[in-house]
Amino acid sequence: MSDNKKLPQEVIDHWPEIFKDVDIDVVPLDYLEGIRVTFVDGKIWEIDTQKNSEKINLEEAIESLLIEYEDVIENVDFRLDTVRVKRDVKKRTAQFLKKRR
Repeated sequence: MSDNKKLPQEVIDHWPEIFKDVDIDVVPLDYLEGIRVTFVDGKIWEIDTQKNSEKINLEEAIESLLIEYEDVIENVDFRLDTVRVKRDVKKRTAQFLKKRR
């Protein structure tokens, strides 16, 4: 697998025994805590994706932003709610193991 499918180191550090071996293609928007957009001129936008997520179609808003500013964006950093991911993984694993018995 290529390194671009690995989680960022700060996410791996949160729960290394699990996250270090995770390769990702898609992250559900529910786990997205925020987006940090860095522009070529040095400006940085911090976008809280949880703040108004019910009022807007988040997927369309993100896609629109990336298309509109693609020529001046240097980097996009998607921030995960690692606490929630960890909690949900533990919960679903426990449910799965109960069903298997």
